[in-house]
Amino acid sequence: MRIIAGTLKGRRLKPPAWAGLRPTSDKLRETVFNILAPRVKGACVLDGYAGTGALGIEAISRGAQSATFVDEDRRATALIAENLAHCGISDQCVIIRATLDRAVETLREHAAFDIVLLDPPYAPAHDPESVLRSVASLLAPRGVLVLEHARRTPVPDASGGLVRTRGVVGGNSALSLYELR
Repeated sequence: MRIIAGTLKGRRLKPPAWAGLRPTSDKLRETVFNILAPRVKGACVLDGYAGTGALGIEAISRGAQSATFVDEDRRATALIAENLAHCGISDQCVIIRATLDRAVETLREHAAFDIVLLDPPYAPAHDPESVLRSVASLLAPRGVLVLEHARRTPVPDASGGLVRTRGVVGGNSALSLYELR
């Protein structure tokens, strides 16, 4: 895994040393940030289900002001901290070890995010509609939420005050972009 563009371009990130974590591919990450390019500079970013932290780190590399990483796995949060330190951007970032639902309760009082990047496990327990409903209140008025999901997983056109504005398919994965109504 490497950073695709920006000030950290080419920097290699440490991958997970355990099975079960599916980092967003470099190609799909590039697609996400090509779409988000005009919105990234100065943005406040939430990387939910952060895993390695690659999405949030890519955002910082491309000019985001700050990134908050949420993951419930202790190994993942340690890996994110290691990758942030390796990139020299720890001071622009916050790591929260919690489920996304629990983190939302805390974050709702403190921040509105310009960009929310969500890559939940491709499992029935992470139903796209419930994921969207749980984080909709964190999105800034003109913000965008990007949900990565399995290509064959149906996603709602609207949920929790969000409306789907774009969809992109890449291999077995897909991206759905949402904005507030």
